[in-house]
Amino acid sequence: MSDIRLERLADILVNYSTSVQPGEWVGILGDTAALPALRAVYRKVIQAGGYPTLILNDEQMLRTLLREGNDDQLNWLDPSQSLYYDKADVYIRVNAPSNTRAMTTIDARRNQMLQKARRPWLDTRMRRAAEGKMKWVGTMYPTEALAQEAGMSLEEYEDFLYGATFADREDPVSEWRKMGEMQQQKIDWLKGRKIVKVEGPNADLELSIEGRVFINACGEHNMPDGEIFTGPVEDSVNGWIRFTYPSIVAGRAVEGIELRFEQGKVVEASSKTNQDLLYAQLDTDPGARYLGEFAIGTNFGINRFTGMILFDEKIGGTIHCAIGRSYAETGGRNESAVHWDMICDMRTDSTITVDGDLFYKNGEFVV
Repeated sequence: MSDIRLERLADILVNYSTSVQPGEWVGILGDTAALPALRAVYRKVIQAGGYPTLILNDEQMLRTLLREGNDDQLNWLDPSQSLYYDKADVYIRVNAPSNTRAMTTIDARRNQMLQKARRPWLDTRMRRAAEGKMKWVGTMYPTEALAQEAGMSLEEYEDFLYGATFADREDPVSEWRKMGEMQQQKIDWLKGRKIVKVEGPNADLELSIEGRVFINACGEHNMPDGEIFTGPVEDSVNGWIRFTYPSIVAGRAVEGIELRFEQGKVVEASSKTNQDLLYAQLDTDPGARYLGEFAIGTNFGINRFTGMILFDEKIGGTIHCAIGRSYAETGGRNESAVHWDMICDMRTDSTITVDGDLFYKNGEFVV
């Protein structure tokens, strides 16, 4: 029997997040484990009059490529997917990992090679999105692996996921619009301001937002959502920050990351685990040592760490920073094949001031 919450989630993705219109080319991308969600999204696209293309991903095949593929195969770009990124109108992604540690033993350098090779797809999607030519959204489908990672049963994780996306409400869209209104008030207050100072037991960091734009993330690109974010001025970041939660990339968790910045660049980096992966990410290209994003999480429906960045970066009472690529719509100019989010808890003895005015204290906005 179909779960009404899954039907609501599909409706949010198609009719709110991307607002699919008749005649639009819609890519529906996802893991094989997400087939129930992909089918629900496909049905909603058909009902909206869109032209759907299904693009499946399989973890085992990806591991085969990374382990057994030669350099030419890792660097090859599927021309059918290149055409899709060049021409399609909508990108809807549904991730559903069956093993969150599936890439743990993969050589980080080979994963970086594949990531760099596929950078043109990311570049094209982000450029076209900034130009208003490609609408996009990403979400998750509940799996046993995600539930285990979060320390929950599958049923508990389903309740968590659908609650975080408001799909457990009769009118989810109205809830997302309320969040958008609240966040827009904060963004309006920030307009025209320059210097952000983050202070607390986990940070003493200063950066400039002069001339940059904060984005109101209220479900139009990520589902769930709940953050305001910008791209800091590239050479303005100074100080240090310690990230509270593990940061996971390619199935490997890097814990206890601490970064020190001078004139925007990471000059010192350490972690308690998987330092080789941390350094591999930082050394991917010159832009990987600069911040591409500074953000404040606002979704208090996400009240625990789950090991999945789509949820964790939105945790109410946290900030997150991403090394690497910035989003062009923020005014950010940093370019990199990397965009790696790291989360810092701000709920204890922590403040954010902007141009000397208190903006945020202990996980809550004060303006």
